[in-house]
Amino acid sequence: MMSVPEPKSGCGRVCLCAVPIEESFKLKRTLLFLLLAVVPAVITPVRAIGQVNPDETPAPMQAAPLRYEVFAGVAYSRLRQVPVSFSGLVGGKVSVARDWGKYFQLMGSVDYYKLGTGHSGLPNPGDPSIYTFLVGPALHATLYENLSGVIFGEIGGEHTGGEKMTPSISFAGGFGGGLAYSLNRNWGVQLTGDRVAASFSLPNNNPVLANSTSRTWNARGTFGVVYRF
Repeated sequence: MMSVPEPKSGCGRVCLCAVPIEESFKLKRTLLFLLLAVVPAVITPVRAIGQVNPDETPAPMQAAPLRYEVFAGVAYSRLRQVPVSFSGLVGGKVSVARDWGKYFQLMGSVDYYKLGTGHSGLPNPGDPSIYTFLVGPALHATLYENLSGVIFGEIGGEHTGGEKMTPSISFAGGFGGGLAYSLNRNWGVQLTGDRVAASFSLPNNNPVLANSTSRTWNARGTFGVVYRF
C-alpha cells in the first residue's frame, strides 16, 4: 500500500496551510447565529418590564374614614313623672358620637323639652320641663345601601323643672335604637327612639312625706340631621 507523502514547505516542515479549515468556519458560524438569537431574547423582556402602559391609570386614593358624628333635631318625650299635666313635651336633642372601629360607637347627648302637648283641657297643667344628659355605647351597621341602623344604651341624669320635684337631678338610664339614611358622604337624616327611666317624688312633696320617689319610664323619639366628619 502506497503512502501519501506529507506536503512539506521549503523549510522541510509540515505546512499548516494545507490543514482543512472548513470545519472551523462552520463552528464559528453556528456560534454567531446562537449569539444573535440569544441577545434579542434577553433584551426584549427587559424592555417590556421598563415600559409603562399609557392607558393604565393609577388607583385612586381611599378617603380617610369618618370618625365623628353630630346629630341635631326635634324631640318628643312623655311626661309620666307629673301626674296631672301634659301627656308629653316637645323640645330638641343634640348628640355627638365617636366611632371606635367599624361597628362600635361612644355617644353623648343632651335633650331639653318644654312645649307641652296633650291634655290641654286641664285647668292647671303646670309649667313642667325636662332636660337630660346621657352617655353610653352604641352599635351601628349598614343594613342596605345608604340605610343603617343603631342600637344603644345610655346612663346619666335627668331634671324635671317647674314642679318643685325631688331630687333636683335624678339618676337616669335607658336604651334605644334608630335608623339613619345617608344623603351623601357627610350628611344624612336620622330617626331614633328610646325609653329612659328616672325617679322623682310627687310634685310639691316635702320631708314629712319622706320625699319618697317613684321610678317612671318616658318613651322618647327624635328626628333630625346628621353630619359626619
